Amino acid sequence: MKKITITLPDEVVEYIKGHVDPRGVSAYVTAAVEREVAMDKLGELSAALQEEHGVLTEEERLSTDEWLASIDAKHDAMRAGAEVRHNSGQVAA
Repeated sequence: MKKITITLPDEVVEYIKGHVDPRGVSAYVTAAVEREVAMDKLGELSAALQEEHGVLTEEERLSTDEWLASIDAKHDAMRAGAEVRHNSGQVAA
């Protein structure tokens, strides 16, 4: 870990302080920065894949959207406590 100094707008600091205890401000800011870093890395991966394999066709994109929606639906059902049958035929509790 390394301690740094950052400057944030007053309203942002007040918002954060209103949602976490005083010791949680660093953790809140760290989580936000980690999400941004993850998004940057996904963008870099996407660009590299497009460069190597080309841009997805509309059919590929729609198929991928459907596949991701099915995964989201399974996760929603699991969070709701339902048994979910995976493509492997296994049931998740």
